[in-house]
Amino acid sequence: MTITTVTETPPPPACALPVWDGPPARLSLIHPGGSPVRIDGAWWPRTRDVTKELPPLLAALNGRWGRITDITLDAANWLDGSSALLLGGHTLRIHRSTTTGHRDSVCLLCRGVGRCDLLVVPPETPERQARQLLTTSTVPVRG
Repeated sequence: MTITTVTETPPPPACALPVWDGPPARLSLIHPGGSPVRIDGAWWPRTRDVTKELPPLLAALNGRWGRITDITLDAANWLDGSSALLLGGHTLRIHRSTTTGHRDSVCLLCRGVGRCDLLVVPPETPERQARQLLTTSTVPVRG
C-alpha cells in the first residue's frame, strides 16, 4: 500500500505594505484551493478613483497573494489617473484597458503566484444588490 500525502501550497509571503487604517475593502473571495476558476471573487469599491481604492484592496489580498505587481482594469469604469502607484516601496503598474476583455472586472498579477480576477461591483450599486453580488460571486464558476 502506498500512502500519498497532499499538502496545500503555503501562501506567498506577505509584503510590507503601509498599514491601512481606513475602512476595509468590501471584498468576497472564493475559498483557495481546488481547480482554477474564472473569477476569484468580487470587490465593491467605494469610489471610481482606483488610486484611493487600491490600498485597502491590496491590504486585504496581501496575505493570500503576496506582492501584487500589476493590475489591469477597464478604463471606462475608472477615473483617469496615474499608470503606477507606489505602495510600501514597491511600484504597482496600472494598465487601463479599452477593450471589452476587462469590462466589470479587474485582473491583479502577482509574480510567481498567478493572477486574481475580481468582478467589480460598481460603487453606486445599492447596498442590498451589491451584497448579493458579493455573496453569489464566491460560488466557483469553473473554466
